[in-house]
Amino acid sequence: MYEDILYDVQDPVATITLNLNALRDRTSRELMQALAEAEQDPRVVGIVLTGAGRGFCGGLDMQALATIQEAGEIASYRESDDVPQAEPGAPLAEGYGYGYIMSLRKPVVVAVNGACAGLGFSLAMFCDLRFASESAIFTTQFAQRGLVAEHGMGWVLSRPIGPSRALDVLCSGRRLSANEALELGLTNRVVAPEDLLGEAQGYIEQLASTASPKALMQMKSQVYRYLNQPLGTAMADTGQLQDISVKWPDLQEGIASFVERRPPQFSRLSKAEPQWGRDE
Repeated sequence: MYEDILYDVQDPVATITLNLNALRDRTSRELMQALAEAEQDPRVVGIVLTGAGRGFCGGLDMQALATIQEAGEIASYRESDDVPQAEPGAPLAEGYGYGYIMSLRKPVVVAVNGACAGLGFSLAMFCDLRFASESAIFTTQFAQRGLVAEHGMGWVLSRPIGPSRALDVLCSGRRLSANEALELGLTNRVVAPEDLLGEAQGYIEQLASTASPKALMQMKSQVYRYLNQPLGTAMADTGQLQDISVKWPDLQEGIASFVERRPPQFSRLSKAEPQWGRDE
């Protein structure tokens, strides 16, 4: 089905691999389709995104960038390549904004295995967790190409590290090592290159064996929805969600597994499983 990415599901993990070092329009559309496919697959508890070879993603394909510059509009980036369509009912976002990842019901872990630049850096930042190889390098390079902070980076980068540090990263375009990215709060952990993919996949496997997928879904929704809400609003919403959660079978199973000293057996998300507080 795909040309620019590799897609593989090994219960409970869906692994998406960027098969090109630079992103073109087809790559982004295939990625969005694969994410929508994993979102609808009951086997999938979480998603791992990584790159092929020694690099994660060097950013937008330079030929595509030249086309945009010549035409004077971003729309010129769109290609006519036929890309598989999402399954009917899949929550595929309009456009190619990577903010779509934040709306998925399932956690997305990016395994940054090498160079992560420009649009690739933006893609990594919109994932829920970031694991980095010791050899990973992060850089924006927007200012150095005469561009603005593209693809939502002005918003997403300042959240974990604050406006001053975000401006430093954006304006200087300097190369951040994996360890500096960890110190800044851009990544969650740094591991040896040979252990990176296994570490990311193992994280999802651990979640699948210990945590309620429904709880994971709602916690992700809460964290992102509360980013721009005052505390009082968030607390009121949380109270309503608590009233819903105590009636769910997951709480009964969580208590029973604790009392019986056994791993919990939580149900997986169905295709139509709503996020609490949105459809209830």
